[in-house]
Amino acid sequence: MRFDDSLDTVLAADIDTPLGAEVAWRQLVDLAGRRRVPVAAALPRLDMLRGKVSAQIRASSARTLEHATPPAELVRFFAADEADIAAPVLRGARLSDDEWVALLPALTPRTRAVLRHRRDLSDTVTRALDGFGRADFVLGGDAAQAAAPAPPPNAPLAPDSFVSLGEAARRSLSAAEPEAAPATKPSGPFQIADLVARIAAYQQKREHEPVASPSSSVRHGFHFETDAAGVVRWVEGVNRGPLIGLSLDLASSQTGSGSRVDGVAAGAFRRRAAFASARLIVESDSDAGGDWRIDGFPMFDPDSGRFIGYRGTARRPRSDEQAAPVERTGMPPDALRQLVHELRTPTNAIAGFAEMIETQLLGPVASPYRARAATIRDQARELLAAIDDLDLAARIESKALDLRVGRVALAPLLDRVAADLAPLAELRGTRVALDRDAPTLEIAGDERAIERLIGRLLAALVAAGGRDEAIGVTASRDRSEIVCVFDRPAALVVRGDDGLLAIDDGEAHGDGAPLLGTGFALRLVRNLAGELGGNLTIDERRLTLRLPAAETATMEQVSIN
Repeated sequence: MRFDDSLDTVLAADIDTPLGAEVAWRQLVDLAGRRRVPVAAALPRLDMLRGKVSAQIRASSARTLEHATPPAELVRFFAADEADIAAPVLRGARLSDDEWVALLPALTPRTRAVLRHRRDLSDTVTRALDGFGRADFVLGGDAAQAAAPAPPPNAPLAPDSFVSLGEAARRSLSAAEPEAAPATKPSGPFQIADLVARIAAYQQKREHEPVASPSSSVRHGFHFETDAAGVVRWVEGVNRGPLIGLSLDLASSQTGSGSRVDGVAAGAFRRRAAFASARLIVESDSDAGGDWRIDGFPMFDPDSGRFIGYRGTARRPRSDEQAAPVERTGMPPDALRQLVHELRTPTNAIAGFAEMIETQLLGPVASPYRARAATIRDQARELLAAIDDLDLAARIESKALDLRVGRVALAPLLDRVAADLAPLAELRGTRVALDRDAPTLEIAGDERAIERLIGRLLAALVAAGGRDEAIGVTASRDRSEIVCVFDRPAALVVRGDDGLLAIDDGEAHGDGAPLLGTGFALRLVRNLAGELGGNLTIDERRLTLRLPAAETATMEQVSIN
């Protein structure tokens, strides 16, 4: 195998500055992930850079490897990082059976859980993964016990070694009766009854809350359990009402609401076999309504071997799993993402080389050339931002956007975005006026996606602002939504049939104008807002961004006498 000399160039780069460390990290990950350099030579430098590069940058690099074929050594390196960083690499890695088996002991229960959802692993790897199941699923308070190796495959399973959340909730309800109360408190560093009681109190509180409409709260998955008759008895993640009582057996009576499973799940139930991607239709106006794809595996009593039901998960179907035709024009999203991946490597290299010249790493450089190198570095960073926007647009188009719901405080986020845009605002002579009197608001959604959405939107508005023009930003809460209102710069005009804005006259030559155009930036913001459950509207004077609000209700404390 022939390797190029890119590694020597990257290893010679300056990594003392934050930007230098970030550039070197991205280049090494990309080169090693594409097998263009020996992994053994790149790993020591990556290990040294891990502490200098933020988790956000490491996670971004991991996502670029999701659709690549990184070598086993690089997969093991990322698997030792945080679970959220390791997950994209483990979801897409293609290793041999021997490499997977050797890697499994080094994984944590959370990272092994990522592999349990893959359906393309061989039987050899699946059996090796099942050997860790009892150690991964055990509920215990002792860290040493939780980290103990998995028992031998032939070792008997203790009856109480695994207790599902649904079974724990049912036990908590029966434990509330005086005659069913335990005589002694369980031993351990914490009382499991206290935890179960808190879960039961939270579920009872949630059942009495009004059900949100699908448009305001879209659920993408849930967990379920059935009894031996195939009837769903426990659900977590969506409203339980439409699902409790639903049967996997087509011959039995259904709930009467029109909800049903297909023949894949029914046939597997008759054989007591596992099933995957079976279709479930739920007729309901709650967040549980609509089409689902469900996976389930049978459970058997460890003592008697008797079938006791199914445990499984449900997810929304992908676009390629639906019968409705999908009209696409232009370059396919997967091809665009591959093109973006090919563009990112040389752009990172240009930025790195320019910084080497600017910092005189390879020797003295005249001032005019250092100034030119600084300009090249700044333009390369702008190009990288545009490449990231293209990648984000392709992920949205291909339904491959990975979002993690959290709570994002709006006021600090606006302060960070305004601080980042301060040089651009000074260049344009525009002022960003934030509403300092707005109450404390929190958005429900992925923090990284929300920050990029608001950053791209405000950057497009500042770039269109004129001298001495103020762009006001106000925020408020409207029931279950956070409403952000942005003043519309005078230079923005409606152009095109989609109602989006563009800079009037000379957009491509304006200082600080988006590299891909204002229309693309606003279209990206609108599509990303839709993925987050919100929307962007434009009128004559303002742009209004609506995003889901984080719930403010707190769970009551439950005391155990």
